[in-house]
Amino acid sequence: MTHTPHDIAQDFPDQAAAIADLKATDAHFANLLEAYHVANRAVHRAETRVEPMSDQAEADLRRERAKLKDQIARALAPTAG
Repeated sequence: MTHTPHDIAQDFPDQAAAIADLKATDAHFANLLEAYHVANRAVHRAETRVEPMSDQAEADLRRERAKLKDQIARALAPTAG
């Protein structure tokens, strides 16, 4: 397990422009990005023991982060290519 945050820009490097455009024009997408950022930060803080939590709570946060990332990927899919 790494303790490196999973930033969306790193996960979708070829879609930086699409991410910026959608964030500026689509409130739902902007909310997904914000929710992902919050979940990602919480996972990172749990991993680094800045804010320790139970294994179950950390696993739940990871699942939430993955769900949000999947939703972001689906939103980006029509703009890919």
